[in-house]
Amino acid sequence: MNDDNNFTGPLPKRQAYYTFTLLFLLYMLDYIDRMVVVSLFPYIRQDWGLTDAQCGLLVSAVYWAILIFTLPASVAIDRWSRKKSIGIMSILWSFATFLCAITQNFWQLFSVRAFIGIGEAGYAPGGTAMISALFPAGLRARMLGIWNASIPLGSAMGIALGGLIAEHYGWRHAFGIVAIPGLIVALLFFRVKDYKTVELDIGSLSDSRRSGRAKPWKEVAVYMAGIKSLLFNNLAFAGNVFVTTALISWLPTYFNRTQGLPMGKAGLKSGVIMLMATVGAPLGGILADRWFRVRTNARLLFAMISSLLTAGVFFLAFSAFTGTLQFIILIAGGILAVAFVPASVAVTQDVVHPGLRATSLSICIIIQHILGSSLGPPVIGHLSDMYGINIAMMALPIFNMAAAFLFFLASFYYNSDAAKVGVVHIQVEE
Repeated sequence: MNDDNNFTGPLPKRQAYYTFTLLFLLYMLDYIDRMVVVSLFPYIRQDWGLTDAQCGLLVSAVYWAILIFTLPASVAIDRWSRKKSIGIMSILWSFATFLCAITQNFWQLFSVRAFIGIGEAGYAPGGTAMISALFPAGLRARMLGIWNASIPLGSAMGIALGGLIAEHYGWRHAFGIVAIPGLIVALLFFRVKDYKTVELDIGSLSDSRRSGRAKPWKEVAVYMAGIKSLLFNNLAFAGNVFVTTALISWLPTYFNRTQGLPMGKAGLKSGVIMLMATVGAPLGGILADRWFRVRTNARLLFAMISSLLTAGVFFLAFSAFTGTLQFIILIAGGILAVAFVPASVAVTQDVVHPGLRATSLSICIIIQHILGSSLGPPVIGHLSDMYGINIAMMALPIFNMAAAFLFFLASFYYNSDAAKVGVVHIQVEE
C-alpha cells in the first residue's frame, strides 16, 4: 500500500506539505547559522590567538545552551503552540547569529553563540512533533528522514558559505549574511495551521481503563524514564552525534592541515561530504519504513546496522587511505553517518503518548548534547592539540561502535514499549 496516496493526516495533503517545506527550510537555516563558524576558525584564530580547543568550544556553546533550554522549550511546544514557539525561536537564533558579527573577543562570541542555542533549543522537538502529527504513521520515518536531510545540507552550506564569504569580505560578514533568510522564513511560519494541544490524563499515559485527572509532571518523568527502548535509543543517538558533530567541526581543518588546502577549498570539499548526508537521511528513512512493515523493531535494528557500517568506513578513511580514494570513502561515510537519524527519531515518537512527542525528543536532544555534540568538537580539538589532527580523527569510529551496541539493546524492548501507547486523534486548530 502506498501511504502517500492514502494520505490520512489532520490537514489536507497540500497544506501538510507546505508546512513541511517551511519546517525543512528553517532546519536548514538553523544549521547554516550553527555551523558557519567552523570554516571561520583559521581567521578567528589568527585575529584572537585561539587554540583548537577554544575553537571547538564555539561550536559546543550552541549545544550546551540547547541542552539547558530544550526541555522547557519543548514543554511550551507540547502544551502551548507549535507554530508560535517555532516562529519566535527562529527569529531569536537569526538575530543572535547577526550579533556574532560585532563581537570583539572570544568570550563575547562564545556568549552570543550560546544565544543561538537558546533560540534553537526547541526547534527539533517542535518540528518533529508537527511532522509526526501531520503525516500518517507509515510515512513517519520517511518524512523525518527527508526533514533531517536539511541538517547536512545546512551544515554543508554553512561551511562552504562561511569560507567563501570570509575569503572575500572577512569572517564577520559571514555571520551577518547568513542570518537574514531565517528572519524571512520565520515570519511565514506564523501563518501555517497548527494542531490542537493534546490533553494528558492518566488513562492516556498508562492504562486506558483509568482516566480523569491531569498528569503531574513528576508522573510524566516516571513514565518517560520507564521506557527502556527510549533510554537505550537516546544514548545510542548521542554516540553517533558525537561523531557527526566532531566530523563537521574538524573536517575543514583536517583537509587544511593534511593536504595544505586553503580554507575556502577545504570548506567546499568538506561541504561535498556533508552534502552526501542529504542522500543518507531520506534513504535511511525509506529503508527503515519498508523494513518496519515486516518487522516491528526494524527501526532500531536498521540504526544498529548503519552505525556499524559508519564505524568501518571512517576507520578505513582516517587510518588506511589518503588522496582521492580517501575522499571517495568519506563521501560514503557522509551518506552512512546520518542514515540512523530518521529511524532513531521515529522511535522517540513511536513509544510515547502523542501529547509528549516534543518532550520525548527534547530528552533525546539533552542526552545527545551532554554526551555527544557538546563533547565532540572540544574533545577532538584537545586530542588534536596533543597528538595531531590525524590521530584525533581516528578516535571517531569507537563512538559509532558504542552506538550500534546500544541500538541493539533497545531493539529488545521496542515492541512492549510501543504496545503501551494508545491511539489519540489529532485535531487541527480552527
